[in-house]
Order: sequence, then structure tokens, then C-alpha cells
Amino acid sequence: MIISMTGYGTAAGEYKGRKIKVEVKSLNSKTGELKTKLPYAYREKEMEVRSLINSTLERGKIDFALNIERADNEVPVRFNPTLVRQYHHVLSALSKELNDHNPFWLPTILTLPEVMKSEEEEADLEEWAYVAGVITAAMDSLIAFRKSEGEALFNDLIMRAELIAGFLDEVERISPERTEQKREKIMERLRELEGDPRLDAQRLEQEVIFYIEKLDITEEVVRLRTHIDYFKETLNAENSQGKKLGFISQEMGREINTIGSKANHAGIQRLVVRMKDELEKIKEQLSNVL
Repeated sequence: MIISMTGYGTAAGEYKGRKIKVEVKSLNSKTGELKTKLPYAYREKEMEVRSLINSTLERGKIDFALNIERADNEVPVRFNPTLVRQYHHVLSALSKELNDHNPFWLPTILTLPEVMKSEEEEADLEEWAYVAGVITAAMDSLIAFRKSEGEALFNDLIMRAELIAGFLDEVERISPERTEQKREKIMERLRELEGDPRLDAQRLEQEVIFYIEKLDITEEVVRLRTHIDYFKETLNAENSQGKKLGFISQEMGREINTIGSKANHAGIQRLVVRMKDELEKIKEQLSNVL
């Protein structure tokens, strides 16, 4: 199963006339990042909210927002008459200094900091239990989104792994032709050197063996095919394993590069380029796999 790191989830509810809405978004990230936005009344619940999210959601950059809309007559307001008098005293002195005989400061004073302030009470246990349920529902929604995105990623990754396997089949088909071409060149060179008194037969034999071994890509082809099979097997594993798939793709890249450096054949080089192209697309997609 493949699960995407990208997702969006939302859930809403109503508790004693209060409208509750939770939104949670996630983006791909190598590490876990969590940003929370909570109402003032829930400031002391932040650690519990974080614990609830972290225990449910794995890697990714998570943005979480909890919004509680209370009825207008439910929000208590604190009025600070002492502060009003202090503001009035300062502003009255300013009026005298400016020779303003008709000041009307009250509307201005009421807008100044701390004069009037809404005070939300901390959430009680029953309300918190209900809100926690809405949070869980939003995360379930996000997980469902991630799984849906993961299905699309799975199909794309399988398709590209199969393409690489197909190109590798073509490499194996071409390889005997390449080997024969190299053998003919070696034989032609040997015929040219035949009878040369300076020729060291033993050393020549060693050079030929070394050259043949240097050109042989059998081991790389076998290892690459093994990596492809393991990649597909891991894609079908019960749990999403983005990091493991990343390691396997690195091993695939090493074998493809070695085949390319040894090939010395135009047809195989073209196939190597196409394998590299598909592998690069695989790596891009894996950056979004959980």
C-alpha cells in the first residue's frame, strides 16, 4: 500500500450551540512539522492536540486549525473602567493643550487596547471530549485523502518500474550483438598483430580477458532486475515505506549508471538514458510517499 504525504481533511460539528470546525492539511516533508491554530479557550490543550495528531499522522508538514464559533450572547466581555478614566485624563489634558473646547473622546477610548475585551472561558471536559472527536474525524478524512492519492502514486510507480524492466529486456536482447561486435574487433586486431616479434602472447591474453570482463554487464543486469522486483514487492507491502523505496531506487540508479559506463554501444546507451529518465520520475514521486 502506498500512502501520499499530501492530503486535506475537514470535519465539523455542533456542541451546545457552538459550531466547531477542524481543518488539517499535509504536504510532503522529510521530517515531521506541525503548526497549530487554536482558539484562546483551547490554549492549554495545545499539547494534547499535538499528541493526538502526532500519534495518528506520520511524516509530513501538517497545518492544523480548530475554529469554534460561539453565539454572540455567549461570549463574556470585560470592561475596564479604571483604564477608561486614565485614558480620559490623558486625552483631556491633550485637549486643553490643543485648546480643543469640544472634545468627544468616548468612542475613541472604547476602541483603545484593553478597554473592552472578550474573555472566553476554558473548555470544560465534556466540550473537549466532543472537540477531540471532531479532530479525530478530520484526521480520518485526511488519511482517506492520503490513501486515495497513494493509489494514483502506486499506479504511476508500478508503470515506471515496468518501463525500466522493459528497457532492461531490450538491453539483454541487444547485448549479444554488442558482444559479437567487440569480439570481431578483438579478432581483427589479433590478426593484425599475428607474427609480430614484439608480441607477448601471455600479456595479450591477459589484456583480452581484462577487456572482456570490463565490457561484461551480465552482473549489473541481474542486480538491476533484482532491485526492480524488490521495488515492486515493496510497493505492494502492507505498510507504506517511502524511505525504503528511496533506498532501492538509489541502488537501481547505481546499476543503471554502471551499465551505461560499460556499454560502449549506441543502442544500449539510448536505453540507459530512457531508464535514467524513468528513474528520475520515480524519485520525484517518492518524495511524496509516506
